[in-house]
Amino acid sequence: MNVRTVASCLLRSGPKRTSVPSAVSLALILSTTLTALAVEPADWYHWRGPEWNGISREKNLPEKWSTAGENVLWSNDDAGTRCTPIIMNNKLYVVARYKPETTEEGERVICLNADTGEKIWETAHNIFLSDAPAERTGWSSVIGDPESGDIYWLGTGSEFVRLNGETGKVEWGHSMGEEYGMLSTYGGRTNFPIVFEDLVIVSGVMTQWGANAVPSHRFVAFDKNTGAAVWFSSTDPKPKDTTYSSPFLTTFDGQAAIVFGAGDGKVHAMQPRTGKIIWSYLASGRGIWTSPVVVDGIVYCGFHEMSATDARVRGGLFAFDGRKQGQITEEDLLWKVDGAEIEKGQPIVVDGRVYVVDLFGELRIVDAKTGEKVNKKKVKVGRKPGTLIYGDGKLYCVELKQFSVFKPTEDGVELISKMSPKGAEEFNASLVVNRGRIFVTSSEKIYCIGNKDVVPDSDPLPELPGETPKSEDTKVAHIQVAPVEAMLVPGKSNRYQVRAYNKNGQYLKLVKAEFSVEGGGEITADGIYTAPETDQHTAVFITATAEGVSSTARARVIPPLPWSFDFSDKQVPLTWIGAAYRHQFKEVSGEAVLVKISTIPLGTRSQSWMGWTTLSNYTVQADVFSTVNPDNGERADMGVINQRYTLDLMGKDELQIRSWVPRLENRFAVTIPFPWEGNTWYTLKFQSENQDGKAILRGKAWKRDEEEPAEWMIEGADAVPNTSGSPGLFGKSDLAEFYIDNVKVYKNN
Repeated sequence: MNVRTVASCLLRSGPKRTSVPSAVSLALILSTTLTALAVEPADWYHWRGPEWNGISREKNLPEKWSTAGENVLWSNDDAGTRCTPIIMNNKLYVVARYKPETTEEGERVICLNADTGEKIWETAHNIFLSDAPAERTGWSSVIGDPESGDIYWLGTGSEFVRLNGETGKVEWGHSMGEEYGMLSTYGGRTNFPIVFEDLVIVSGVMTQWGANAVPSHRFVAFDKNTGAAVWFSSTDPKPKDTTYSSPFLTTFDGQAAIVFGAGDGKVHAMQPRTGKIIWSYLASGRGIWTSPVVVDGIVYCGFHEMSATDARVRGGLFAFDGRKQGQITEEDLLWKVDGAEIEKGQPIVVDGRVYVVDLFGELRIVDAKTGEKVNKKKVKVGRKPGTLIYGDGKLYCVELKQFSVFKPTEDGVELISKMSPKGAEEFNASLVVNRGRIFVTSSEKIYCIGNKDVVPDSDPLPELPGETPKSEDTKVAHIQVAPVEAMLVPGKSNRYQVRAYNKNGQYLKLVKAEFSVEGGGEITADGIYTAPETDQHTAVFITATAEGVSSTARARVIPPLPWSFDFSDKQVPLTWIGAAYRHQFKEVSGEAVLVKISTIPLGTRSQSWMGWTTLSNYTVQADVFSTVNPDNGERADMGVINQRYTLDLMGKDELQIRSWVPRLENRFAVTIPFPWEGNTWYTLKFQSENQDGKAILRGKAWKRDEEEPAEWMIEGADAVPNTSGSPGLFGKSDLAEFYIDNVKVYKNN
């Protein structure tokens, strides 16, 4: 166990920890651990290392390398990827494409022996209902939990899972798209989870339900052991981007915080136990992709899009004191370098200097106190920013077609060595350091480089900035009802817990609260809630009040099939995920319908979901009506979702069944010609059936005022099936609005 882990376990008292050791015993533990670390390097359990900042304390690291064999201890040509690995307990974990360019293509997590490169296990998952292309698989890295030895992974298709670190077995999971409306866009920008105490925290742009139906870059904290949602927090609504920015864990004046760049163009600090925003700084007119770093309370970050203060300026590198509250202004900045287009790389701060590679391949070196330029060094040609790590007195940089090693000097850096791979091989991942070795990930291989005779050695990790002891503030400032989000079966019970925190977001105790319920059902004084017996989709809000503060949890009560929605209540169903913001009630020829509006630029092509992700072998039916664009005669694309497949009535006179949009030609899709008319009601019917290890998908479409065809019109069998999933709707309304009515979901006959 490294110092960061010891400090995390001992100095941060969470809900399951009731005591803190004395200063004497803590000093003894830390002293013993620091001594051990002098010879036993820390695990690289986060993609940016044990300190989350790209810095290694190890010694005797290699200065040069070539793919021809120099310093190569092993290579694995089955694990090539764009993803940065992690290493924990001498196992390397990485995300990669699964069986590329085949009908089985998906994504996988691979576990390798870090000493030999031999595969220990892999677990593969389908990518479904996503616009992300196959080459974007592995944009996010897994995160390791040193306490349990398990890992957490947010996949390209927005599946979030806990995997057993020894076996790869899925221990729990959430389909973040179907349950939380997380977007899996063409950019493939799934973010990096983080583990903090008993929580695992994940984020992304989400369009959920109720007050959270409007899109926002949101964070959800799950109990890392059970997968139950503990808190939910939003940044500003309607962001223009998803984000690559990885949260950074730190402490400001005794208050624990995670610092991150968000899709709203701001850098935020947030309490990791409560989700409460501490401060925000608006930097960019679009999302921030750069991962921030914090050193001695100073936040360093950058961006590459237009400046929030001057749209004529693109990009910036900046620093400010993070020991603040509320809104941070331009006047609060310690310094700012306008026009420094910093994209995906994280700044590294070493010996009073900031090192970062900009969008155009310039290694920028500035004074950490003043922002004044020290020097620049060209590290590549093109627009693929390099990612830096620092170790053993050297800066290592990888970019698309070059591996470079630099030594910091008084006036900048000195190039020690460089290597360019041959052929199509590319570097998209950051480097990893572990036990005297450097792990280089390319599009074709993972290489382990170093001296086979080296004895692992390391300086100790610096002590984490500690939190103010919670004994100094035991006043309850915030309470949390958990689980904060849930899906419930009518008539079934669920236990709720109320946790109390002080103003710094430190856990104090479990508290007894007075409960109230809106939406039906009953809750006992000790927090046992029983959902109402109902055949309707029902939204429930459970509010707890204790010691003068309140907190509300939300639940969707979803009955068993069959379901029927005719919109006669003149509302978008409150419990549908991803629907309310993009759909509105409308009366058409005296008929109550939903309209998929065309006036939301970033929401005209979208999906929504109705309930349980565990459903299978069912039929979805809906009436749809496309208007005709008066300028060009175009019609909308309209569809229904069943078991993570889409049946789409396409404006180009086709009917299509698919699962993963960019892989129609390889993964799975069936398309037939189907001429149809605008300004006319059609009925879509889509059935799924799991049979003999395959998913059998059948669909048909017909004019609503005509008799239903006796036979299915389109049919396909997916040999690598999605075996369950939530019913839903699909639509693309940028060319023309369309209407939806009479939605039904029922078990197959």
